[in-house]
This record gives sequence, structure tokens and C-alpha cells, in this order.
Amino acid sequence: MAELIENEVADPRVGAVAVTAVTLSGDGRQLRVMIHPLKPSADDKQCLQGLESARGFLRRELAVRLRSRVTPDLVFAIDRGARHAERVETLLGRIRKRTPLAMAALAAALAAGGRGAEPERYETSAHAMGSVFTIAAYGHSRSQLSAGVETAFQEVRRIDQLLSNYRAASELSEVNRDAAQRPVRVSPELFELLEKCQQYSRLSEGAFDWTVGPLMKVWGFYRDSGRLAGPAEVAAALGRVGYQRILLDRERRTVSFSVPGMELDPGGIGKGYAVDRMADLLREAGLEAALISAAGSSIYALGAPPGEQRGWYVRIRGPKSEAATAGEVYLLNQSLSTSGAYEKFFQAEGRTYSHIMDPRTGYPAQGMASVAVVAPRTLDSEAWTKPFFVNGAAWTRTHLPDGFRVLLCEEGMECSWAP
Repeated sequence: MAELIENEVADPRVGAVAVTAVTLSGDGRQLRVMIHPLKPSADDKQCLQGLESARGFLRRELAVRLRSRVTPDLVFAIDRGARHAERVETLLGRIRKRTPLAMAALAAALAAGGRGAEPERYETSAHAMGSVFTIAAYGHSRSQLSAGVETAFQEVRRIDQLLSNYRAASELSEVNRDAAQRPVRVSPELFELLEKCQQYSRLSEGAFDWTVGPLMKVWGFYRDSGRLAGPAEVAAALGRVGYQRILLDRERRTVSFSVPGMELDPGGIGKGYAVDRMADLLREAGLEAALISAAGSSIYALGAPPGEQRGWYVRIRGPKSEAATAGEVYLLNQSLSTSGAYEKFFQAEGRTYSHIMDPRTGYPAQGMASVAVVAPRTLDSEAWTKPFFVNGAAWTRTHLPDGFRVLLCEEGMECSWAP
């Protein structure tokens, strides 16, 4: 519902709003949607009138997405609790600016009465970049939580517009389409990301390479579950793969490809980059405890949840079974990314082939079952899962960057942490 209102409702009366809660009636026929205008000057009455005008359209779109026999009627209401929390926060700020010592007791009493003694948990999800992004956050102000989380979701949608190779109008698609014919001038953001990926490729001895797209297509992993590729197909695809064939001009801020048919695949870094940007915006919004997850495979933990100083608890699944536990970690201002052969694979001629490709040989990597990387930033942890998987346990233990930990699960062996 939040995604529909934000992206599909163009009525200026609605403006910028956050969906703070939805409640479905017992018979499933009515959905009460609580909203909170994000602009202080917003007219509540006009906002509700705009949503009421869009009610029929929203119901039809909801029916398409839910694919259920009964589509509930929609009832919109302003979240007064969020407004009350805002007023309490404003009054507390005024008190602190007066006489802190004399008013300390009053401030504490107001905080306890207006915000509640215990922090509130706020959790919601959104679809973007072909995945489900989830944020769980704690705080005393529901309006601050909802506004901060919504800002983070807006950011991941913006990044999808930047990096998607499925959107013809994205900046990355323009690079893939034109960089073999001419140098393509890109935004400072994309150029910085390109330089970072080139660094990953050099440090990993070519095991990380986001030009791997042609190989993924040959092996059937681009949109399907995979197929056995022939030697001639692999050789032809390898002719269009290689980070050394990406030419970056820092002075002109352009990117070009030295051979036609190349393309960049953001699958190995896109979600990690988005999670880091979401965490940055949550910090800017004043949130101190939040867990951000992209499809469960790239996670960032901001601060710690109430009552747990070690950080956010995360269970790492086993490579053979979702129910099995390969490892457990507490994340405190850290990221965790996982990659495993269990994500996408096929079997042929008595062997198992996973989607994790060695871009130097053109064949799926062998020997590892899964890896999990703990690092300060999610972009780093996500990018390094592939080289650690491709290069194997021995290489990983001697090339592990400072401040990193990795859980290595080799085929046929027990999982172990390094260092």
C-alpha cells in the first residue's frame, strides 16, 4: 500500500505521506490505512480527499498484486498518534533549551508519559531491485521511525533507477547499451562505484568481475535455473568478459568497453550498496537501532536492539538446509552478506553447477558450499562473498582484509570461521 500511494498516486492534495499502519477487518472486507503527512504544513482534510479520489484505482491495483478473491474496501485515516509523538518531541526540545537542571524531572516525566518507557518496534518491507527489503527499527517516536524508514525505502528505489539492468532508462543500461560504441559520461555516484568495483576485481585476482553477464546468460542463470553450456559457447562468452576491458577516464568521468557485447551486471554489489545508503539515511534521521535486510542475503545492523548490548542476533543458515544453523553472530554497526550454491543450481552429468561463476574460466566455481562475510560496510561484504567462494578457503584465509570475518563452508566439511 505504501508503494502504491508513493509511486502511483499523483494527486497533489496527497503530497508526501508515510503509511504507518494497516489493519484488516476480521472478515477481510475492509482495510484501514493509517497515514502520516510528512510535511508539517500538509492539510489533513485535503490529503484524505485526494486518497478518497484514488480509492477505486488503489483497490484495483491492490487486487492485481494480492491475487485474492476478495479485495478489501479502503478506509483512510490520519495517524494522530504520530502527530502526538511529534508534539511531545517538540516540547521536549524546548524544555532542554531552557534550564536543563531545573526541568530535568519534568522532561523525564513528559518523555515517560508521552513516548512510553520502552522503545517501540517498527518493522515494514518494500519491493525493490527484484528483492524484498525489510527494516526493523526501535525508537520512542513513531513519526520519526516511519518517516526515517520511508526515506530509506525511497532511496533504494532511486538506486534501482540508477543500477537496474532491467530498466531501459537506467544509467547502467545506458552504459551497457552505448559504452562499446563511445565513451559514456556518467554521474559521480556511478563513476565512484565503477572505480570501487575495479578495485575489488584487482584485489580478488579477477574472481570478482561484474562483466560476468554474458556467462550468466550462456549458463542459463540470467532468468532461469541454469543449463549445461558447451565449450564453444563458454569460449565465445569469455571474449565479452573481463574487468580489464572496462576503460575509465576519471578526468572526463566516462566509461567505455574495449569490445562489443560487454555489459555490467549489478547483481554482486547492487543490494549491498543500497543497504549502506539506507543505513546512512536512517542515521541522518536520528535512528539509533535498526536492522536492514535485502532478501536476507545482505544485512546491516545499526546500533543494537533494546536490552542487547552485543548487537543484533543473526542466524546463518546451513548450506544444505534452511533449518540447519551454520553459524551465529551478533552484529553491531556491521554488515553480513551470504552467498551459497543452494541459491540457484542445476545438476547435469552427475555434477552440480551453481550460479556462482568463475569469470576467469567461464565455469561455475567448485569446492565451496557457502560463505558468509562480516564487514564494516555491506558493499564490501556483498562484493567479497563471490571471490571468497570462487578462490576457495585457503586463498581466503591468506587474503582476508582487516576487520573482516568469514564463515567458510567447504563441500563435505564442517563450516569454520576465519580468522
